Amino acid sequence: MNIIVWLVLGGLIGWVASVVMGADHRQGILLNVVVGIVGAFLGGWLLSGLLGVSTINQGNFTVAGLLVSFLGAVILLVLVKLVRGNAVR
Repeated sequence: MNIIVWLVLGGLIGWVASVVMGADHRQGILLNVVVGIVGAFLGGWLLSGLLGVSTINQGNFTVAGLLVSFLGAVILLVLVKLVRGNAVR
């Protein structure tokens, strides 16, 4: 049951991050889930130590954990845009 919640939250986080970054029209649901989950790993690696909050990948389904996961997904989308050569807007 935990994996289903993890996939749903990852999909929602990835979708919100892609809407914020203007990449929603190019992504489907599968890519949103991937962005949400990989972004949560990235957020956990970069931000968890600074903020003292774990992410959805670590079983933390609090508002702070969701926010760190969301910020990680946004950072991931910024990095993808930089690598692809698209200007960040």
